[in-house]
Amino acid sequence: MKKTIALITLTFLLHGCLDLDPLFFNPNTDITEYKLDDFEGEQEIEVDAYKVTDSLNHNFIIDVGSANEKIYAVYVGDLDSIATDTVILYLHGNAGHMDYYWPRTKLLANVYGQNNYGVLMIDYHGYGLSEGTPSESNLYEDARAAVSRLAENGLTSDQFIIYGFSLGIAPAIELTANGAELSPFKIMIESPFASAEVMVQDASGLALPSSLFTNLKIDNAEEIKKINQPLYWIHGINDDFLALETHGKVVFENHQGEYKETYQIPQANHGDVPKIMGYEAYIKSLEDFIR
Repeated sequence: MKKTIALITLTFLLHGCLDLDPLFFNPNTDITEYKLDDFEGEQEIEVDAYKVTDSLNHNFIIDVGSANEKIYAVYVGDLDSIATDTVILYLHGNAGHMDYYWPRTKLLANVYGQNNYGVLMIDYHGYGLSEGTPSESNLYEDARAAVSRLAENGLTSDQFIIYGFSLGIAPAIELTANGAELSPFKIMIESPFASAEVMVQDASGLALPSSLFTNLKIDNAEEIKKINQPLYWIHGINDDFLALETHGKVVFENHQGEYKETYQIPQANHGDVPKIMGYEAYIKSLEDFIR
């Protein structure tokens, strides 16, 4: 069976038809506004029991790069106390848009019962209402622009945390490893991928260079070697998109910091880790790590 899949893959490759970039960028732009709690489309998980006070939800736009392309963001928290609150920058996965990930943001916003706490989520270039085209360079630029916005509002590095999920691991690790206006004092990653190279080999079933399939150079397993901040890693044992053994464990083991902790969740796949773990247990694990 594996030999047959490999032959099919090679046939597509030789005819120039196999493009694996949708594995990395799969945005949805079929919206005219962000609805958050009122969104009726598909979402990975449902967290109706976890609420966010309406007055704490703030939608805004960030101008990115020399072209001033606009990306959209939502901040959950008190805008007047960003300078003294603990703030998480949440960098979402490769599919959908912010409404799709809103339940995850609500979970993060309920850490410590929304007291002295904030969460910033962004839609990357080409996602949701954000302008432009998704790309590796834009991904990093979007994250840096979000960090700059937090810094402008008074946030300091000792109150700043980054949480990356799936695709969001790449900007989370790149920004932490190579510097930005703020440097997070802790980093949290969920269902990370090791590199574009490993993703291509897993998807194609062939030991071929990723350059034959994609132009992306992302290598989280290598970049995380530069990071010393405490690390939180959570991953589903049954993840059939980014396998725990070839992706998550490699990233975790390459981390050079003195402190790190892991939660490997039985029966969990790629997008349902908090649900399978149990929302209360998930939130408590975050609180314990941040504390």
